[in-house]
Amino acid sequence: MDLAERYIKVRKRTEQICSALQTEDFVVQPVVDVSPPKWHIGHTTWFFETFILKPYFMGYQEYDPDYNYVFNSYYETVGNRVIRTDRGNLSRPTVIEIYRYREYVDEAIEKFLCEGISDDVKELMILGLNHEEQHQELLYTDIKYILGHNPLFPVYSKDYVSPKVTRSESDQFIKLDEGIYEIGFEGEGFCFDNELNRHKVYLNAFEISRNLVTNAEYLEFINSGGYHDFRHWHAEGWDWVKNNKVEAPLYWHLIDEQWHNYNYHGLEPLNMKEPVCHISYFEAYAYAAWKGLRLPTEFEWEAAAPQFAWGKSWEWTESSYLPYPGFTKAPGAIGEYNGKFMVNQKVLRGASEVTSPGHSRITYRNFFQTHLRWQFTGIRLAK
Repeated sequence: MDLAERYIKVRKRTEQICSALQTEDFVVQPVVDVSPPKWHIGHTTWFFETFILKPYFMGYQEYDPDYNYVFNSYYETVGNRVIRTDRGNLSRPTVIEIYRYREYVDEAIEKFLCEGISDDVKELMILGLNHEEQHQELLYTDIKYILGHNPLFPVYSKDYVSPKVTRSESDQFIKLDEGIYEIGFEGEGFCFDNELNRHKVYLNAFEISRNLVTNAEYLEFINSGGYHDFRHWHAEGWDWVKNNKVEAPLYWHLIDEQWHNYNYHGLEPLNMKEPVCHISYFEAYAYAAWKGLRLPTEFEWEAAAPQFAWGKSWEWTESSYLPYPGFTKAPGAIGEYNGKFMVNQKVLRGASEVTSPGHSRITYRNFFQTHLRWQFTGIRLAK
């Protein structure tokens, strides 16, 4: 598949994710971490216009100068922007107008790619495609939050198929010997800068679970009073539980003494065999402490990952999001992509059921703040 074909495929998938939405669904922003779907549609388009077309396509006419202010996410180098909390206040530009913007940029990119491009611009194009694939996952998670906080719990799509869980019949832990392990991306193909450079780490002997923690297992924690026992929690986590009156994972609802879970099919009885999902780091840590175990570090996870199934949900690790040895930021706006977020966040490893096809790999480093749980996040234990 050449670059032009891949561009079309990625862009169409974004639109397919939004195809089940009503116009009103495109505008809602229930919390700061969730962006309206129409903002994602505009922002991913703005990325190609700003970093590809405007600097490299001679004679390109910007669609609307105001869109740089509307759709810039966090790039200080590129100029001022609408603050994140106000994205849901943008009734204009309309959904129809944003899709026209998308068509305009897509036509320009198609013409631009026909002219032939340098290797440097090709790298930017590939980064843009991976960037859009990240936003495809965010679209799925943001749409779930938007609809899951509608009092009617509307269905997103009856056609959505949740991938089956590959669960090992053996509950035994995988044992890895102490020693030196190589961590980080190597080889051909794309990776983000935070996956570089490949380096050696020393690990003590450890064991890691073959399986993710299930809803049934997590329910035992709830029924034992886990959310009401400070002994399992970090001080900050305990404050979070009390201040937010947290009693269960996100999207769990106790109705007539039976637990239900909101998913893309609407509100359904909780499937006890499924891995527990939409868990904060605070909750993952508390559950592990309750079990007398711990979360793996991101290095332990990467060393052991070839021996277990992963990809159903992102897995919290005990590692802070920090640069690898020799990490350098690219010059200009592209250098703002990952490096500036390397503080006060925890690393998640793996992928989730809504990660774009071909976008996951063992060295991928996702990262979120400790209280967040709108992403598909779960628990794998270690000792």
